[in-house]
Amino acid sequence: MFVIIQVLLFVVYVAPIQIIAIDLSEWLRYLGLIVAVLGFIFGGIALLQINTKLSPFPTPISGAKLLTNGTYAIARHPIYTSILAITLGYAVYEASVFKFIIFLALGFLFYFKSIYEEQLLMNTFPEYSTYKTKTRRFI
Repeated sequence: MFVIIQVLLFVVYVAPIQIIAIDLSEWLRYLGLIVAVLGFIFGGIALLQINTKLSPFPTPISGAKLLTNGTYAIARHPIYTSILAITLGYAVYEASVFKFIIFLALGFLFYFKSIYEEQLLMNTFPEYSTYKTKTRRFI
């Protein structure tokens, strides 16, 4: 269910819908673009780290090992963090209230998806509870 909602939110996010026109200063819009680019880089590094163990589903892949270094030392869910930074940054760049609302919905979804995922990770990796106390969920 989490994955279906996530895909639907991604599809809606890219839709060219404008509900309220807002005027943001140019420097703020470009700051949003910088946040999106940094999120993209952070997510790219996380994807390289996770390599072939990537899955959109919260269930840990068999044979996977717990990653606690690199981007995973900064956030327990760096790919979610990356997606949130990209969607927030681009919403600010586009000055789009609609995209900002979708960003909030994604944040809400990722929060609850990560809670479910962490329960599964604690069952798979006994050391996850220690890792959880040392590392934030998102940045």
